[in-house]
Amino acid sequence: MRHVDISPAPAAGADALRRKRTVIDLSREVYEGMPIWPGHQIPYMMVNQTHDGFRRRYGTTAGFEYHSWLISEHTGTHADAILEYADEGLPIDRTPLEYYYGEATCIDVSHIRHPDYITVGDLRAAVDAGGQEIRKGDILLLETGQGERTYPSREFVEVYTGLDREAATWIAEQGVVNIGTDSVSVDHSDDLEFSAHMVCAEYRIVVTEILTNLAALVGKRFEFYGLPVKFRDGTGSPIRAIAILDGAE
Repeated sequence: MRHVDISPAPAAGADALRRKRTVIDLSREVYEGMPIWPGHQIPYMMVNQTHDGFRRRYGTTAGFEYHSWLISEHTGTHADAILEYADEGLPIDRTPLEYYYGEATCIDVSHIRHPDYITVGDLRAAVDAGGQEIRKGDILLLETGQGERTYPSREFVEVYTGLDREAATWIAEQGVVNIGTDSVSVDHSDDLEFSAHMVCAEYRIVVTEILTNLAALVGKRFEFYGLPVKFRDGTGSPIRAIAILDGAE
């Protein structure tokens, strides 16, 4: 077996990765056994070629390794297309990318726990506490604390707070185009009407779920990027979501 340098830095040196802006990773890793919302495909990873196997099969000195994944469009940190929750909604490949990146802000509603719902009053108080405003065209991220408290336990996908219909409507009427959350859903786990998703269908808003590290963004404005894979007629896509902050060294 050949020795391979697995240092995270390139051979050119760590300074080759230095950037002038701070990037915060907002994504959960994808792995077998991770928590999945009921109804979605449980992830499976299959090794279809190893380095040594490639060398033996093709008689080469170089080896290549490949894996195959069986996953849902809604695995881990993911973006929803409106098609998921609206019969006539656009699929992921025909949804403008502007839904999935742009100016964003994050508010803290982590003190609200199941069985309580997140209300309009809670949202207004959180906006005021963070000293922020919600602008037309924004992506709004909700720090519910659910991920930090319960991930990766079963509770993460079974018992969680969420927006009531009036709160989701209030967000939509601010002109938001994407609602993100660190929870498994923008809906409350007891809400079998899926009220927040239905409001998003009505207002043609997309949803981003199972984010992480949102506490670092509360009360700030930043650029959010959560670009989906271009699945033809897709209802959603796993994403590598990031926030970019200005003013970093």
